[in-house]
Amino acid sequence: MKKYSPLFLAVFLFAIQSCAFKGVVREKNIPYIEADNSYDLPAKELNVFSPRKAANLPVLLFIHGGSWNKGRKEIYDFMGNRLARRDVVTVIIDYPLAPDYQVDDMEKATVLAVEWVEKNISNYGGDPDQIFVSGHSAGGHLAALAAIKKEPWEELGRSNPIKGAILNDPAGLDWYWFLEQMRDRPNGTDNYDAFTDKPKVWKAYSPVYFLDENEVPLLLMEGEKTYPGIRLTVERFREEAEEKGVDLTYSFYPKTKHIPMVTQYFWTWSKGYDDVLGFIQSQSEDSMRTSSSGETTGK
Repeated sequence: MKKYSPLFLAVFLFAIQSCAFKGVVREKNIPYIEADNSYDLPAKELNVFSPRKAANLPVLLFIHGGSWNKGRKEIYDFMGNRLARRDVVTVIIDYPLAPDYQVDDMEKATVLAVEWVEKNISNYGGDPDQIFVSGHSAGGHLAALAAIKKEPWEELGRSNPIKGAILNDPAGLDWYWFLEQMRDRPNGTDNYDAFTDKPKVWKAYSPVYFLDENEVPLLLMEGEKTYPGIRLTVERFREEAEEKGVDLTYSFYPKTKHIPMVTQYFWTWSKGYDDVLGFIQSQSEDSMRTSSSGETTGK
């Protein structure tokens, strides 16, 4: 009988426990905004990652960062694969970018992606009643807008189907305040390509000013060594959320910079996965308690 070293056995057992060999179905470049649309938006696509034989699993829609003017969905295939192996159907989207498009277009695209998910995700083994949105940096800002603001959903003539939002080191939570502070400083106009030079627009697309409307539970993840603009606006957002009684869970990442807040998802044992999967599980359990008892425990 062949003998294996303790190290090999330990690695093998860990791989099994972490679902490293679980099959993943990848469906890529699925249109969620067609070229001929009534929103004056460009055609955009998304990728779906799901476990084989998936059925009624929670869904995470992820929105990439990149200062609202760069990035693409393919960079995050690793996240889709790893989450699918942890029984979360994962959707990763592209969206219109500055300078050709501004933040209002990005918000519209995000809610259209969520709408596509609700209508179609059951075909990929996802549960349309368990849709979570997440994003890193600028993507976290767009995830917050989709989760918190009622206006874009009212424009579609429908209610918000989002079960929870996971904001990973999000930028732009109070970009009105931040851009006002930066007016006369070097690089103070860096985000005008997405937010324009109009303070009215800055405020209309800063999620902090819509927390009164929020009924969606939030998970807010922040790296200790993130950019000052993110750190300051996250602090303002947390204070306002506490004052408004928003269901917000905060997770702090010591000694972590901005980019490692998303690259940590390369490793399935990271704190990021613990937070994301724990949050999804807790909200799903709340939903099950609500349906069985008739008592409201969340959205």
